[in-house]
Amino acid sequence: MSLFRKIFGSKSTRSEEELKSDNRGKYMPEIKLPIDERFTINFKDNGGKFLYCENLNEIYKTLEYIIEENEWQEEQVLLLDAELTAKFKNSNLLPTKKLNEATFFLTTCENLIANDGSLLISSKQIFEKKLPELPFNFIVFATTSQIVDNIGEGLRGIKSKNKQKIPTNITTIKHFKSGDKKDFLSYGSSAKNLYLLLLEDL
Repeated sequence: MSLFRKIFGSKSTRSEEELKSDNRGKYMPEIKLPIDERFTINFKDNGGKFLYCENLNEIYKTLEYIIEENEWQEEQVLLLDAELTAKFKNSNLLPTKKLNEATFFLTTCENLIANDGSLLISSKQIFEKKLPELPFNFIVFATTSQIVDNIGEGLRGIKSKNKQKIPTNITTIKHFKSGDKKDFLSYGSSAKNLYLLLLEDL
């Protein structure tokens, strides 16, 4: 995707402010940032830690760095997804399915929502568990093709991918640091210390 190559390939000096140029008329519509760029800006504003990787080997190495940085080598990871368990089987993780034993949670998500930087998840990732029950520390593995414009688009995607049985327990994670100012829409949500391992697949 254009943004990630700009950030991690060659340094770009273009900023969001430059897009709102003074040369544009007062009543001209603002230039809309690309979807990937909007997600990145909003996700970081929410307090999330964003780690872009070009291939699976980079994903595995980055996961190791996260574990080392937090000294989680001897800590258990909540792993509920069988496919994810298989994907990370060589990563020296100590998996558990018991909430009270886990220090961090390794999971996927349904979609990454560009317009507010949130993550859309469902019962496919968290089963029937509530967000506050899950560990405070999250590591989410996702791909660039999962970025969508808004929640409505994400929900339509879930419905079209799961025609036989639509997942339940659909929710978003938006607050990635405690002490965040919250609006009434986020009432009852739980702040998480969240790392996003984002794999380029476009």
